[in-house]
Amino acid sequence: MSLKARLTDDMKAAMKGGDKERLQVIRLIQAAVKQREVDERVELDDAQVLAVLEKMLKQRKDSVSQYQAAGREDLAAQERYEIDVIQAYLPAQMDAAELEAAVRAAIAEAGAAGPQDMGKAMAVLKPRIAGRADMGQASALAKKLLAG
Repeated sequence: MSLKARLTDDMKAAMKGGDKERLQVIRLIQAAVKQREVDERVELDDAQVLAVLEKMLKQRKDSVSQYQAAGREDLAAQERYEIDVIQAYLPAQMDAAELEAAVRAAIAEAGAAGPQDMGKAMAVLKPRIAGRADMGQASALAKKLLAG
């Protein structure tokens, strides 16, 4: 089942179950996916839907930190709930050892020898870990490994 079909089924289940908060978040996800489809005039596949979900997740994490800094715990709690719902559609996250193994493999496959080859390594790595790891962490680890 594709991610878009799963979202639609979950939306129907939330409607039938009367789960208004979950329904609202699923509709936000669907609206973001539809907006990207309209903007790019294409039908998104699962990898592209994952990219939309990752972007939404990053936005919510940023919002949580800003709300907490402003002392708005009520808004931060709402963002955390949205994060939980969005994460349910992402694949299982990699642990630190898996991430390091993936980064090392990508560096070896790309033939990266130093920091100047960071782009080559990340180009190989990104499709492999999309949705399963934070790209910021992966980038920092790749930079560290390439530096020596």
